[in-house]
Amino acid sequence: MSETITATMSRWAADLEYEQIGERAIHETKRYLLDSLGCAFGGYRQEDALHALDVLDETAGAGAATILGSGKKTDVVSAALANALMVRVMDYNDIYWQQDPSHPSDIIPAALACCERQGTGGEELIVGIVLGHEFEMRLCEAAFPGVRERGWHHATLTAFVSPIVAGRALRLSWEKIQHAIGISASHHCTLGAVTAGKLTMMKNTVDPMATQAGVMAALLAEKGYSGPEHVIDGKEGLVHCMGPEWKLEILTEGLGESWRIERCGMKAFPTEALTHAPISAVLKLIQENDLQPDDVEKVHIRSLARAADILADPSKYDPRSKETADHSLPYVIAAAIVDRQVTPAQFEPDKIMDPQIRAQLEKVEVTADPDIEAVFPELQRVVVTITTTGGDELSEQLDYPKGDPRNPLTDQEIEEKFDALAAPVLSDGARTRIKDAVWKLDKLDSVTALMDMCKADVQ
Repeated sequence: MSETITATMSRWAADLEYEQIGERAIHETKRYLLDSLGCAFGGYRQEDALHALDVLDETAGAGAATILGSGKKTDVVSAALANALMVRVMDYNDIYWQQDPSHPSDIIPAALACCERQGTGGEELIVGIVLGHEFEMRLCEAAFPGVRERGWHHATLTAFVSPIVAGRALRLSWEKIQHAIGISASHHCTLGAVTAGKLTMMKNTVDPMATQAGVMAALLAEKGYSGPEHVIDGKEGLVHCMGPEWKLEILTEGLGESWRIERCGMKAFPTEALTHAPISAVLKLIQENDLQPDDVEKVHIRSLARAADILADPSKYDPRSKETADHSLPYVIAAAIVDRQVTPAQFEPDKIMDPQIRAQLEKVEVTADPDIEAVFPELQRVVVTITTTGGDELSEQLDYPKGDPRNPLTDQEIEEKFDALAAPVLSDGARTRIKDAVWKLDKLDSVTALMDMCKADVQ
């Protein structure tokens, strides 16, 4: 009988050593960690995170893991949830989209918490981050069509990957990592309803919950708890339940020959990924032609069918929450027209209801283009045409947005993003210390030393 896929994945994860990872992948790991920490400090002040932290104050236990921002020490399961939620809550962290979308950095808090528990340092954290991106991104590539197109959310995939990251950080045997995958993945499938229609706080919470589930599963496996080994490729496993077509060889072929983390992207805007190219195109046309809101009669966006479906359904023309607004193509385009930028400030409650922005919403028309569909996901093409009140038609085509690995954020831009998000809670000195520690992560003896730097010192 051939080995199950989870056995192959677990063996490789258990055996991977820092010295085997390529230099570029190590540098990318540091970039994604700094970007994620910045997102977490921005997320620390968001309503969703504050509610969750209140609940954890009541329910969490004692432990060695640190909650970002507050600096509180707690158990690894609670820390993984809190920190992953803060990373994710602004929809500003990394993005990978092949057959499925995902945000692999949502899993970084599993590695942080478990490395703290084990008292390990930066090299082991790098291994954990690399593993999270490797397997999350491979899972995104393996389903045809992706699970999102079948009505499931990508947190379903995270439940398979977070136990690998947590289990490796806990230095479990490959057999126990395999059991952890089975424990987590067999109970944590997430409905696509969380990103359909009117959106709620759960939109940014389901993936952190999948990260939390993976940490809990690894702890259970550590004690000897067992889980189904065939949870991907066996009877009533992932493939059986979510068919039709999977290319499972993608999950294991060429492991260690290259590194998926080098192919991931970052967000230049705190919005759903398919809004990025349209935002970039509209901003370019607005700025180059010095258009004012009253100069714009219509904005026609040709994009993917899923963009029209997810981002321009009727609820997206009347957003009344951050969660709906940052997944509303009409809203982000309206904000770009009025404010000439799309930053976290555009998702404050007063801004969402700004009469001038809302007056632009009905000007935005989104249509699905089969030709654009044909080149996705290789290209995230969008064609934007602005019709002015004077009768001019101004068009811009973009094939991928800023932040895509073919047009990446520079290290300096990542630092600037980190500073902008962290400045309200961290002093100049604290931010400098964190940046220095992250860029020298492979020299860091203790992940806890880094986490101790991450306590808010600005009221």
